[in-house]
Amino acid sequence: MMREVNLKVGLTPRHQCSYLPGRQEQLLVLLDKELLCPLGYERLLSAGFRRSGSDIYRPHCQSCHACESLRIDVARFAPSRGQKRITRLNRDIRVRVNEQDKPEYFRLYQLYINERHRDGAMYPASRQQYDGFLLCHWLPPVFVEFWLEQRLVAIAVTDLLGNALSAMYTFYDPDLEHRSLGTFAILSQLRLAAELNKEWLYLGYQVDDCKKMSYKQHFRPHQRLVAGQWLAMKD
Repeated sequence: MMREVNLKVGLTPRHQCSYLPGRQEQLLVLLDKELLCPLGYERLLSAGFRRSGSDIYRPHCQSCHACESLRIDVARFAPSRGQKRITRLNRDIRVRVNEQDKPEYFRLYQLYINERHRDGAMYPASRQQYDGFLLCHWLPPVFVEFWLEQRLVAIAVTDLLGNALSAMYTFYDPDLEHRSLGTFAILSQLRLAAELNKEWLYLGYQVDDCKKMSYKQHFRPHQRLVAGQWLAMKD
């Protein structure tokens, strides 16, 4: 278990919080290169860490504990009425899994960031940013493609691990916002996890006071990592 391992980590300076306006955050950054592998990362995920590009980090704020890792028990997940409606709405979309990055992925990412996140740190999108954020030299992600007829409309970048999938990031055509493609992407990753006999789908951090994160808590039942313990969250 991760509590038995003495991790080599660094602590970043305080900087503006990515989730809560007016607050600052600090991150623990993994320095132990021996854990930069799929098996090591899966253990770190269970301890609340997350990857960004090839780096692994975890929030470490002295006076705030708003960030809680969230994971879904694949076998026990039950879609809500609204999630079933989103599945029906997107029944004309084909889902494919690809293991190689393609130039058209960045073009869709660029469109999404420049339309949806003009007020964020990721704007304007660049190829260097895309590579540094999503790609990883020790764990190449898989790319879940979503096609509407002959048009690529969304990509879910996903890490495939021994007993879990980890949803890294989803981006889509902003013109199709009415289809709730972000939610549909998670539902599709849950189906993929079930097909691959994975136990968990990790969704990163849940921050209850951040509206951009609110969609995650609607996937039930799920677990959150609170004070080092995974706790089941029920309706």
